[in-house]
Amino acid sequence: MQKLERLLNLTAVLLHTERPLTAAEVREKVPGYPGSDTAFRRAFERDKDDLRDLGIPIELVPVPGADPPAEGYRIARSRYYLPDPGLDPDEVVALQLAAATIRADDPAGVEALWKLGGSTDRSPAVTASLPSDPNLGPIFDAVSNRSPVRFTYHDQHRVVHPYRLGFQFGRWYVRGHDEGRDAIRVFRVDRIVGGIEIDPATTFEIPEDERGSTEILPDRWELGDEPPRVARLLIDPSHAPVAMAQFDPEHVIEHRQDGSVVVAMTVTNRAAFRSLVMSYLDHAEVLEPPELRADVIEWLQACAGAAAPGSARR
Repeated sequence: MQKLERLLNLTAVLLHTERPLTAAEVREKVPGYPGSDTAFRRAFERDKDDLRDLGIPIELVPVPGADPPAEGYRIARSRYYLPDPGLDPDEVVALQLAAATIRADDPAGVEALWKLGGSTDRSPAVTASLPSDPNLGPIFDAVSNRSPVRFTYHDQHRVVHPYRLGFQFGRWYVRGHDEGRDAIRVFRVDRIVGGIEIDPATTFEIPEDERGSTEILPDRWELGDEPPRVARLLIDPSHAPVAMAQFDPEHVIEHRQDGSVVVAMTVTNRAAFRSLVMSYLDHAEVLEPPELRADVIEWLQACAGAAAPGSARR
């Protein structure tokens, strides 16, 4: 039996027991533990540590009515299950079906799916495999309980109000308000260094413009930690319809008489912004700010120099 299966069995037994279970009772009820007493104790201690690292609240409490007195283990349901999200029955069924057709790579992913409402029924065929991460469980709890989190990202200490956790382009991301930058930021979970510290004593409210949104990743030119700059991009009449389809209406700030449009956007990733500009070839011009305009010009000049005859390395 694989360790993952044993951890899931242990979680299920401790979650549904009517009274705390002693270690001996756990050994009897949960298959997969070694035969010798010493090996069992070591494996059980490791399993408890692993589950607690995932944020599962295993408690050691007195066993009621035990004579002589004894202590036993349980998982408090009130601390384990998420608050009722108010899903309709058909939404719960759809969520369970989706969770059952996804395979996670380790207990953290399985645990998060269970808390989402996933069923233990494995009858549907697995259609997707999600990479997991030990920080998924704590982040999911923080998102659900609206608790701030602290972690290290790009060698900097961050305090974040996590609004939502999502999976896009093969990666897990958490989106929320970064207190230090006083702005919305998106963090790749697998780039978080070390663990995550949750502040259960503090809660936050999700801003109105973030409620109900399913957006995780911003546009690629906003996916960065560079100082934000508001860019204005002039797009000529032949490509204005493309721009109108690519950008939200609030980003198109000017319609000129010749049919061209001016688009405004916040840029925190200059490389991605250059790629956007180049996607329009010579049909777009950076109007401002001067530093972004100069950055694009210098990059184009460097590209032209690299492509000039005799410039290739030998």
